[in-house]
Amino acid sequence: MQIFQILNRLNTLNFTKLVAQTIALGTGAIILFSSTNAEAAEQVILKYGDFQGPISVEELNQFAENGKTTPTLDAYLQAAKQDPALARKALKSGIKADPAFLNNLLSSWAGPVLVSQIGEVVHPPAGQLDQQALRTALSTTIKQKGEVTLLGAIQNYPNASVELEGDRLISVYERLSNLAELL
Repeated sequence: MQIFQILNRLNTLNFTKLVAQTIALGTGAIILFSSTNAEAAEQVILKYGDFQGPISVEELNQFAENGKTTPTLDAYLQAAKQDPALARKALKSGIKADPAFLNNLLSSWAGPVLVSQIGEVVHPPAGQLDQQALRTALSTTIKQKGEVTLLGAIQNYPNASVELEGDRLISVYERLSNLAELL
């Protein structure tokens, strides 16, 4: 009789342990998968000289992908006298290469140069460039899309909001294009 009681207790303890481990694993998975983009930028502060205004990253993404503008974005582009086609091209075009090569480039002596170039256009609101945050955003973009783009840097920037220097957008795009030709 005692042997059955001992076996019953062991089975109960193993079952309880298994349930606890399953719950812990499930909770960990939920947290991991639900927080993947929890720290990605959601809002962009567009700046053109003294003019600035907020738009959502989704609005900017829609504009870059298919040219659709919201009334707010359309007003910002008109106020800044920005050619929408050229702005779209600057946001979407990037340095395309093997992702491993791009990550190595980011880790090499050229990494800080690339980060500072993009940091002229994409940076935290009213703050200094956070090189590590931008490097993380670029690395994430490389993993997702296999290229470095300004839009990718914005979408993956690990802050709730990011500033986009619209008056510098085209010049930085041209420098990145020249760098891409060298690669």
